[in-house]
Amino acid sequence: MKKILFNILLTAFLFFNIVAEASNLNVFSIGYFDFNKQKNEAVDIRFEKRLDKEIFDLGPEEEPLYYIKPFYGIEITTDSAVYGIGGIFIEEKISKNFFLTPSFGIGAFSKGNGKDLGHEIEFRSTLEISYKLKNKNRIGLSIGHISNAGIGDTNPGAEILSLSYQVSY
Repeated sequence: MKKILFNILLTAFLFFNIVAEASNLNVFSIGYFDFNKQKNEAVDIRFEKRLDKEIFDLGPEEEPLYYIKPFYGIEITTDSAVYGIGGIFIEEKISKNFFLTPSFGIGAFSKGNGKDLGHEIEFRSTLEISYKLKNKNRIGLSIGHISNAGIGDTNPGAEILSLSYQVSY
């Protein structure tokens, strides 16, 4: 099963690199894993690549309201947990320099010495607010939830509070 999940993630990673003509943001985050339950807390380190490639638009054809774009990334905790993820995000400019970015992804999870989330396949939903700096990079604050959505025997889930620096290029 783990070999199959690895192959799926590798294929998704290669696909997103091939279809992406340009990358929008490299996201570097540090966070507090399981901050609300405080049973298996750890430091969460995340790298995410948000691609500037529209894969779907929502709204009227002549003027879409939102563009859905792909992302992929990896998270590691100080408890040796590893989570490879791929998914989609929407970016909403809410003022001159502020952005609201919800995202949803699916990936392969290995608990390492950390919290058992109940399955190797986990889903993550995240809501982020970020501020665009003068150099066009951003700083952001996000809250995320990782869960197996009930496909495992147990589903304890975990929440992550993160601070990020996002490099635009």
